[in-house]
Amino acid sequence: MKNLVCFICLFLFGLWGGGFILFADKINAYEENYSLKADAIVALTGGRNRIAKAVEILNKNKADVLFVSGVDEFSSWESIKKKQNIKTSNNEKVVLGKKAKNTLENAKEALDWIHKNKITSIYLVTSNYHLARSVSEFRALDKDLIIIPFPVYSEKVQKKWWKSWRTFSLIFKEYNKFLCVCVRCYLNK
Repeated sequence: MKNLVCFICLFLFGLWGGGFILFADKINAYEENYSLKADAIVALTGGRNRIAKAVEILNKNKADVLFVSGVDEFSSWESIKKKQNIKTSNNEKVVLGKKAKNTLENAKEALDWIHKNKITSIYLVTSNYHLARSVSEFRALDKDLIIIPFPVYSEKVQKKWWKSWRTFSLIFKEYNKFLCVCVRCYLNK
C-alpha cells in the first residue's frame, strides 16, 4: 500500500512538473499579432505596460474601442494617460471598468460590457504569464466570444525562468492559479 501511495504521488508530481514546463514554454511563445481586426480591445490592469500596449493596438485601428478592466475607482483616463505617458488618437474610444479586483472579476466585468455592447471579438491584452489563465476565465463564461490573445512581455520576467528565482516564483504561482481555473471550469461543466 505504501509503495502504491508513493507511486501515485510521484506520478502526480511528474504530471504537474511536465505541465509546468509546457506552461513556462507556452507563455514565452505568444506573438504580438497586429494583423487581425476585432470589435474591441480588453486590457486587464495589474502588470506593466498592459494599458500602453492596448492603446498601441487601438491607435493602429485594429479595434473600435478599448475597455480597461480593474481600474482604481478614483482614477480617470486623463490621470492614467499622464502617469503612463500614453497618447490616444481618440479618448472617447476608451471605457474604464472600476469594479474588478482579480482575474475572474476582470472577466465578469469585461463580459458584462461586451454583452451589453454586442461585441463578438476582442483582443485580450495582459502579461504573457497571465494570458492562459485570463483566456480560460473568459472562455469559461462565454465560449462564443472570439479572443485574440495579445501578450505583454516585461523585461523583469526572464525568458530563461529557471535562472531567476523571481521569475520562477511568478510562473510557479501563475501555473497553479491556471490549474485551479482549469479544475473549476471542468467541475462547472
